[in-house]
Amino acid sequence: MSLPAVQLYSVRAELTARPAPTLAALADMGFRAAEPTYGLLGDDPKAFRDMLETAGLAACSLHGPLLDERATDVLAAAAALGVDTVIIPAIMADGFADLASVEESARRINAAAARAAAAGLRLGYHNHHWELSARIGGRHALDALAGLLDPEVLLEVDVYWAAVGGADVPGLLARLGDRVTHLHVKDGPGTVEAAMTAVGSGTLPIPAILAAAPAEAWRIVELDRCDGDMLEALAASRGYLDGLGA
Repeated sequence: MSLPAVQLYSVRAELTARPAPTLAALADMGFRAAEPTYGLLGDDPKAFRDMLETAGLAACSLHGPLLDERATDVLAAAAALGVDTVIIPAIMADGFADLASVEESARRINAAAARAAAAGLRLGYHNHHWELSARIGGRHALDALAGLLDPEVLLEVDVYWAAVGGADVPGLLARLGDRVTHLHVKDGPGTVEAAMTAVGSGTLPIPAILAAAPAEAWRIVELDRCDGDMLEALAASRGYLDGLGA
């Protein structure tokens, strides 16, 4: 089972104010890998990579918008970071409103995957809650999307948003199988608006979720927001996952 990584969106405010000390603090928690978002890289992705490496962190993947005019810059940033996978952060809810919308979303993702492959990169898609709350023929729209994606397209399942959308997350992971190469592991009350909590202190069945996921899938801790100190919540999450052997 892969060691936990951390999504740097969690510490976006801290990175803006104190970038190097924030990365060092994550490494001190025991994280050895991080998933940056494109918007955090600034004008010099190679310099960001150097800062990660100085802290003892490697980039495991990159969240980046590959479906618009920024695609060329995102692919170049991925190369500078040294990652092999770029994750599309979202397609908005109207892309999952009905079967025709899901088919168009799949077409766009497949086209982006071909472009990424030409640059030597893999492409994945990250869900929010609307891909699960929307239903296509009695199935979650995310299941329908997965069936329309080219086999080489990967999935990054955000377990919290999947639960908020109404999914049985262990069952979802079992259905998607090895297509799932990355997880966003987060916890909280399981509602759209409420702040999240340290992993293991919320309502999600984290042990069952992790047991259902492919063993080699990245476990990436992410808290979109929390009411307390974010670094303390991430440290508690890392400790909890260590206790599970995750």
